[in-house]
Amino acid sequence: MKRKLFFLSFFLIVVQIVIAQQFQPVFNPKEYTAFLSMMHFESSIPDKAQRGKEKDPYQLVYKSPELGMKNLWWLYTNDYSQGVIVIRGTVGDKASWLENYYCPMIPATGTLQLDATTKFDYKLAERSDAYVHAGWTIGMAYLVRDMLPKIKELYQKGVKDFFVFGHSQGGVLAYLVSSYLYYQRQAGNLPADIRFKTYTSAAPKPGNVQYAYDFESINKGGWTYSVVNSADWVPETPYTIQRVSDMNAVNPLVDIPKVLKKQKFLLRVVGNLYYGKLDRKTRKAQTTYANILGHKLYKLAIKKILPGLKEPAYAPSMNYMRAGTPVVLMPDAEYYKKFGLDKEDKFANHHFEPYYYLMQQQYGK
Repeated sequence: MKRKLFFLSFFLIVVQIVIAQQFQPVFNPKEYTAFLSMMHFESSIPDKAQRGKEKDPYQLVYKSPELGMKNLWWLYTNDYSQGVIVIRGTVGDKASWLENYYCPMIPATGTLQLDATTKFDYKLAERSDAYVHAGWTIGMAYLVRDMLPKIKELYQKGVKDFFVFGHSQGGVLAYLVSSYLYYQRQAGNLPADIRFKTYTSAAPKPGNVQYAYDFESINKGGWTYSVVNSADWVPETPYTIQRVSDMNAVNPLVDIPKVLKKQKFLLRVVGNLYYGKLDRKTRKAQTTYANILGHKLYKLAIKKILPGLKEPAYAPSMNYMRAGTPVVLMPDAEYYKKFGLDKEDKFANHHFEPYYYLMQQQYGK
């Protein structure tokens, strides 16, 4: 009897070790390509002919309705008791595109008034000067309110490891969802032993440099990867406008006006003239973006789609930065024989096919 108990205990330990080995803080091309396929085909098997012949190792547990500004997500599980959150990207609907265009920054920690009775408190970073994209933060709010009960439900069934994946708009939402889930765990609203590993694919920039630092810090050690095709323009957006005020407070540039006050009259006048021009141009550019793609866009369009949404207070920044551990896919001459030939297709280097092709070419099948 003791021998049976020993072997049973040994077997359970081995099983736990094997399962743990499947969820590692390393970039796994097979994980990425499976999730990319699931995003586009609702199957981890990209080859249509093979789908009817092979058993898909991932089973669909839940598909959400369209939420907020046409966001949607899927929840899968696999044989290793892991969950996979897959977030859909932009679709051909005005609301979905307006979520992208609504790009002034808002604080990474705050409250959104989603409707007359619903306040959504969120924390995506520690620092008070960390800012994130307004439209995508609103999208994240609708998504995570739907996700949390499903995550807790799977946890009760023994699922403690979750992947978070998204491509394009889904990729940038994956950043914010991942941050939100991390801080929910820190606050005790999710179990302490739940783990998340994030893959963002073809994702735009989610927030400013302070948010990027925070995201990379909370995922240090290999728990997040940002996959980009260097020929794809989408990861280069939104535009970045850096002001002196975007920098850390301790720096010599903020002291230039004080230094100029101590200079001789002519140098002081000329110095203030040129410094003022440089400072005003970036400040004006940032406020113009916040006015047109913030206040005006909210009044003309966002409010019509989400009539209960109260306009958030915008941050004085447009200093967008990329985030996550980069996995850069570099096209070669053969790539350009296959992709990017149709000049009318402005997303030719952004679709599933070029990303899948480059991953296969550079990381193997």
